[in-house]
Amino acid sequence: MAKHTLITSFETPERKTAHKISYLCPMSNTIIKVKNLVKKYGTFTAVNDISFEVKEGEIFGLLGPNGAGKTTTLEIIETLKSKTSGSVHIKNMSIDSDASEIKKIIGVQLQASGYYPNINLVQILDLFAGLYNKSIDALAALDKVNLRDKANSKFKELSGGQKQRFSIATTLINTPEIVFLDEPTTGLDPQARRNLWDLIREIRSTGSTVIITTHYMDEAEQLCDRVGVMDSGKIIAIDTPDQLIDNLIAKGFKRTKQVKEANLEDVFIDLTGKEIRDEE
Repeated sequence: MAKHTLITSFETPERKTAHKISYLCPMSNTIIKVKNLVKKYGTFTAVNDISFEVKEGEIFGLLGPNGAGKTTTLEIIETLKSKTSGSVHIKNMSIDSDASEIKKIIGVQLQASGYYPNINLVQILDLFAGLYNKSIDALAALDKVNLRDKANSKFKELSGGQKQRFSIATTLINTPEIVFLDEPTTGLDPQARRNLWDLIREIRSTGSTVIITTHYMDEAEQLCDRVGVMDSGKIIAIDTPDQLIDNLIAKGFKRTKQVKEANLEDVFIDLTGKEIRDEE
Protein backbone atom coordinates (compact mmCIF):
# COMPACT_ATOMS: atom_id res chain seq x y z
CA MET A 1 0.00 0.00 0.00
CA ALA A 2 1.31 3.41 -0.93
CA LYS A 3 2.45 5.67 1.86
CA HIS A 4 -0.33 8.03 2.86
CA THR A 5 -0.34 11.74 3.52
CA LEU A 6 -1.69 12.82 6.89
CA ILE A 7 -4.72 15.12 6.97
CA THR A 8 -3.63 18.25 8.77
CA SER A 9 -5.83 20.37 10.97
CA PHE A 10 -6.10 23.22 8.49
CA GLU A 11 -6.76 21.38 5.21
CA THR A 12 -9.87 22.38 3.33
CA PRO A 13 -12.86 20.02 3.24
CA GLU A 14 -12.18 19.44 -0.47
CA ARG A 15 -8.59 18.30 0.17
CA LYS A 16 -9.70 16.14 3.09
CA THR A 17 -12.24 14.38 0.85
CA ALA A 18 -9.64 13.86 -1.86
CA HIS A 19 -7.30 12.13 0.56
CA LYS A 20 -10.02 9.79 1.76
CA ILE A 21 -10.99 8.89 -1.81
CA SER A 22 -7.35 8.02 -2.51
CA TYR A 23 -7.52 5.52 0.35
CA LEU A 24 -10.77 3.99 -0.82
CA CYS A 25 -9.77 3.39 -4.43
CA PRO A 26 -7.50 0.35 -3.84
CA MET A 27 -9.94 -1.25 -1.38
CA SER A 28 -11.95 -3.99 -3.01
CA ASN A 29 -11.55 -7.12 -0.91
CA THR A 30 -13.98 -7.73 1.92
CA ILE A 31 -12.07 -8.69 5.06
CA ILE A 32 -15.04 -8.82 7.49
CA LYS A 33 -18.55 -9.89 6.49
CA VAL A 34 -21.39 -9.72 9.03
CA LYS A 35 -24.73 -11.15 7.92
CA ASN A 36 -28.04 -11.15 9.84
CA LEU A 37 -26.23 -10.99 13.18
CA VAL A 38 -28.43 -11.27 16.27
CA LYS A 39 -27.52 -11.25 19.95
CA LYS A 40 -30.21 -11.70 22.60
CA TYR A 41 -30.07 -11.64 26.37
CA GLY A 42 -33.30 -13.30 27.37
CA THR A 43 -36.07 -11.14 25.93
CA PHE A 44 -33.71 -8.21 25.23
CA THR A 45 -32.21 -7.96 21.74
CA ALA A 46 -28.85 -6.18 21.90
CA VAL A 47 -27.96 -6.73 18.22
CA ASN A 48 -30.96 -6.95 15.91
CA ASP A 49 -30.34 -8.65 12.55
CA ILE A 50 -27.51 -6.45 11.28
CA SER A 51 -25.46 -6.95 8.12
CA PHE A 52 -22.41 -5.03 6.93
CA GLU A 53 -18.97 -5.49 5.40
CA VAL A 54 -15.55 -4.02 6.13
CA LYS A 55 -13.08 -3.61 3.29
CA GLU A 56 -9.44 -4.57 3.56
CA GLY A 57 -7.21 -1.60 4.37
CA GLU A 58 -9.87 0.86 5.53
CA ILE A 59 -10.55 2.59 8.82
CA PHE A 60 -14.14 1.68 9.60
CA GLY A 61 -16.03 3.42 12.38
CA LEU A 62 -18.93 1.93 14.32
CA LEU A 63 -20.89 4.79 15.84
CA GLY A 64 -23.93 5.07 18.05
CA PRO A 65 -25.24 6.21 21.42
CA ASN A 66 -24.66 4.24 24.60
CA GLY A 67 -26.53 0.95 24.50
CA ALA A 68 -26.75 0.91 20.70
CA GLY A 69 -25.03 -2.49 20.44
CA LYS A 70 -21.63 -1.38 19.17
CA THR A 71 -19.47 -3.07 21.80
CA THR A 72 -21.50 -6.28 21.70
CA THR A 73 -21.12 -6.39 17.92
CA LEU A 74 -17.36 -5.93 18.15
CA GLU A 75 -16.99 -8.54 20.88
CA ILE A 76 -18.79 -11.08 18.70
CA ILE A 77 -16.56 -10.28 15.72
CA GLU A 78 -13.51 -10.54 17.99
CA THR A 79 -14.68 -14.05 19.04
CA LEU A 80 -14.99 -12.83 22.64
CA LYS A 81 -18.76 -13.24 22.87
CA SER A 82 -21.18 -15.81 21.44
CA LYS A 83 -23.94 -14.82 19.01
CA THR A 84 -27.56 -15.90 19.00
CA SER A 85 -27.82 -16.27 15.22
CA GLY A 86 -26.40 -15.01 11.96
CA SER A 87 -22.86 -15.31 10.63
CA VAL A 88 -19.54 -13.50 10.84
CA HIS A 89 -16.66 -14.28 8.48
CA ILE A 90 -13.16 -12.81 8.69
CA LYS A 91 -11.04 -13.47 5.60
CA ASN A 92 -13.55 -16.18 4.69
CA MET A 93 -13.08 -17.84 8.09
CA SER A 94 -16.14 -18.36 10.28
CA ILE A 95 -16.09 -17.29 13.92
CA ASP A 96 -18.01 -20.53 14.62
CA SER A 97 -15.41 -22.96 13.28
CA ASP A 98 -12.20 -20.95 12.90
CA ALA A 99 -12.03 -18.83 16.05
CA SER A 100 -8.49 -19.96 16.92
CA GLU A 101 -7.19 -18.99 13.47
CA ILE A 102 -9.03 -15.68 13.55
CA LYS A 103 -7.41 -14.79 16.87
CA LYS A 104 -4.00 -15.05 15.18
CA ILE A 105 -4.72 -12.23 12.73
CA ILE A 106 -6.56 -9.72 14.92
CA GLY A 107 -5.44 -7.29 17.62
CA VAL A 108 -7.88 -6.16 20.30
CA GLN A 109 -7.24 -3.11 22.47
CA LEU A 110 -7.61 -4.02 26.15
CA GLN A 111 -9.05 -1.74 28.79
CA ALA A 112 -6.85 -0.68 31.72
CA SER A 113 -8.06 -3.55 33.90
CA GLY A 114 -6.45 -6.02 31.49
CA TYR A 115 -2.86 -5.23 32.54
CA TYR A 116 -0.71 -6.32 35.45
CA PRO A 117 -0.26 -3.13 37.50
CA ASN A 118 3.00 -3.98 39.30
CA ILE A 119 5.39 -4.94 36.47
CA ASN A 120 7.04 -2.55 34.07
CA LEU A 121 6.08 -1.94 30.45
CA VAL A 122 8.89 -4.02 28.95
CA GLN A 123 7.90 -6.96 31.14
CA ILE A 124 4.25 -6.63 30.12
CA LEU A 125 5.16 -6.56 26.43
CA ASP A 126 7.40 -9.61 26.81
CA LEU A 127 4.60 -11.39 28.65
CA PHE A 128 2.07 -10.63 25.90
CA ALA A 129 4.58 -11.67 23.23
CA GLY A 130 4.95 -15.01 24.99
CA LEU A 131 1.22 -15.57 24.65
CA TYR A 132 1.69 -15.35 20.87
CA ASN A 133 4.90 -17.44 20.96
CA LYS A 134 6.72 -14.43 19.53
CA SER A 135 9.98 -12.73 20.37
CA ILE A 136 9.81 -8.94 20.17
CA ASP A 137 12.02 -5.92 20.65
CA ALA A 138 10.06 -4.32 23.50
CA LEU A 139 11.88 -0.98 23.24
CA ALA A 140 11.14 -0.77 19.52
CA ALA A 141 7.47 -1.47 20.30
CA LEU A 142 7.50 1.37 22.82
CA ASP A 143 9.18 3.64 20.27
CA LYS A 144 6.16 3.23 17.98
CA VAL A 145 3.94 4.80 20.63
CA ASN A 146 6.48 7.31 22.03
CA LEU A 147 6.91 5.54 25.35
CA ARG A 148 10.55 4.42 25.39
CA ASP A 149 11.25 6.79 28.27
CA LYS A 150 8.62 4.93 30.30
CA ALA A 151 10.08 1.47 29.67
CA ASN A 152 10.79 0.83 33.34
CA SER A 153 7.57 2.39 34.61
CA LYS A 154 4.64 0.36 35.85
CA PHE A 155 1.34 0.56 34.00
CA LYS A 156 -0.42 2.06 37.02
CA GLU A 157 2.09 4.95 36.99
CA LEU A 158 1.16 6.08 33.46
CA SER A 159 -1.07 9.01 32.60
CA GLY A 160 -4.34 8.48 30.72
CA GLY A 161 -2.81 9.20 27.32
CA GLN A 162 0.19 6.99 28.05
CA LYS A 163 -2.08 4.12 29.05
CA GLN A 164 -4.01 4.42 25.80
CA ARG A 165 -0.83 4.46 23.72
CA PHE A 166 0.57 1.49 25.61
CA SER A 167 -2.64 -0.47 25.11
CA ILE A 168 -2.24 0.04 21.37
CA ALA A 169 1.38 -1.16 21.58
CA THR A 170 0.19 -4.46 23.08
CA THR A 171 -2.48 -4.68 20.38
CA LEU A 172 0.22 -4.59 17.68
CA ILE A 173 2.45 -7.34 19.13
CA ASN A 174 1.23 -10.06 16.77
CA THR A 175 1.35 -7.74 13.72
CA PRO A 176 -2.42 -8.06 13.25
CA GLU A 177 -4.17 -7.72 9.93
CA ILE A 178 -7.20 -6.25 11.72
CA VAL A 179 -6.99 -3.91 14.72
CA PHE A 180 -10.00 -3.21 16.96
CA LEU A 181 -9.95 0.02 18.97
CA ASP A 182 -12.82 0.75 21.37
CA GLU A 183 -13.10 4.48 22.14
CA PRO A 184 -9.29 4.93 22.19
CA THR A 185 -9.26 8.70 22.83
CA THR A 186 -11.90 9.01 25.53
CA GLY A 187 -10.78 11.40 28.27
CA LEU A 188 -7.60 12.56 26.51
CA ASP A 189 -6.46 16.15 26.10
CA PRO A 190 -6.22 17.64 22.57
CA GLN A 191 -2.49 16.90 22.12
CA ALA A 192 -2.85 13.27 23.20
CA ARG A 193 -5.95 12.86 21.04
CA ARG A 194 -4.29 14.22 17.89
CA ASN A 195 -1.22 12.06 18.60
CA LEU A 196 -3.43 8.97 18.71
CA TRP A 197 -5.09 10.00 15.45
CA ASP A 198 -1.65 10.03 13.82
CA LEU A 199 -0.84 6.65 15.35
CA ILE A 200 -4.09 5.13 14.04
CA ARG A 201 -3.34 6.45 10.55
CA GLU A 202 0.17 5.01 10.79
CA ILE A 203 -1.24 1.60 11.78
CA ARG A 204 -3.39 1.63 8.65
CA SER A 205 -0.46 2.78 6.50
CA THR A 206 1.37 -0.44 7.38
CA GLY A 207 -1.45 -2.48 5.83
CA SER A 208 -3.77 -3.18 8.76
CA THR A 209 -7.52 -2.71 8.66
CA VAL A 210 -8.76 -0.66 11.64
CA ILE A 211 -12.18 -0.91 13.29
CA ILE A 212 -12.88 1.90 15.74
CA THR A 213 -15.72 2.96 18.00
CA THR A 214 -15.94 6.54 19.18
CA HIS A 215 -18.44 9.06 20.56
CA TYR A 216 -16.48 11.92 18.97
CA MET A 217 -18.04 12.68 15.59
CA ASP A 218 -15.16 14.96 14.56
CA GLU A 219 -12.82 12.04 15.20
CA ALA A 220 -14.88 9.72 13.01
CA GLU A 221 -15.06 12.36 10.28
CA GLN A 222 -11.27 12.86 10.32
CA LEU A 223 -10.21 9.21 10.58
CA CYS A 224 -12.81 6.94 9.03
CA ASP A 225 -13.18 6.00 5.38
CA ARG A 226 -16.67 4.70 6.14
CA VAL A 227 -18.88 4.58 9.21
CA GLY A 228 -21.83 2.49 10.28
CA VAL A 229 -24.32 4.16 12.60
CA MET A 230 -26.11 1.90 15.11
CA ASP A 231 -29.15 2.60 17.24
CA SER A 232 -31.26 0.18 19.29
CA GLY A 233 -29.32 -2.77 17.97
CA LYS A 234 -29.74 -1.94 14.27
CA ILE A 235 -27.53 -0.44 11.58
CA ILE A 236 -29.45 2.64 10.49
CA ALA A 237 -26.89 4.13 8.07
CA ILE A 238 -23.58 3.17 6.50
CA ASP A 239 -21.47 5.23 4.10
CA THR A 240 -18.51 7.60 3.97
CA PRO A 241 -18.70 10.50 6.46
CA ASP A 242 -18.77 12.98 3.57
CA GLN A 243 -21.67 11.20 1.86
CA LEU A 244 -23.69 10.98 5.06
CA ILE A 245 -23.16 14.71 5.60
CA ASP A 246 -24.17 15.44 1.99
CA ASN A 247 -27.32 13.33 2.45
CA LEU A 248 -28.29 15.40 5.49
CA ILE A 249 -27.70 18.68 3.64
CA ALA A 250 -29.80 17.41 0.73
CA LYS A 251 -32.69 16.97 3.19
CA GLY A 252 -32.58 20.70 3.90
CA PHE A 253 -30.43 20.75 7.04
CA LYS A 254 -28.74 24.08 7.73
CA ARG A 255 -26.35 25.01 10.52
CA THR A 256 -27.23 27.99 12.66
CA LYS A 257 -23.56 29.02 12.63
CA GLN A 258 -21.24 29.18 9.64
CA VAL A 259 -18.67 26.36 9.61
CA LYS A 260 -15.11 27.65 9.43
CA GLU A 261 -11.97 26.06 8.02
CA ALA A 262 -10.67 25.43 11.56
CA ASN A 263 -12.28 24.75 14.92
CA LEU A 264 -11.40 25.71 18.49
CA GLU A 265 -9.35 22.55 18.99
CA ASP A 266 -7.24 23.55 15.97
CA VAL A 267 -6.70 26.94 17.60
CA PHE A 268 -5.72 25.30 20.89
CA ILE A 269 -3.17 23.02 19.15
CA ASP A 270 -1.77 25.97 17.18
CA LEU A 271 -1.33 28.05 20.33
CA THR A 272 0.03 25.36 22.65
CA GLY A 273 1.84 23.06 20.20
CA LYS A 274 1.37 19.43 19.19
CA GLU A 275 3.77 18.01 21.78
CA ILE A 276 2.22 15.49 24.13
CA ARG A 277 1.88 16.81 27.68
CA ASP A 278 2.00 13.63 29.73
CA GLU A 279 1.26 13.83 33.42
CA GLU A 280 3.90 12.81 35.89
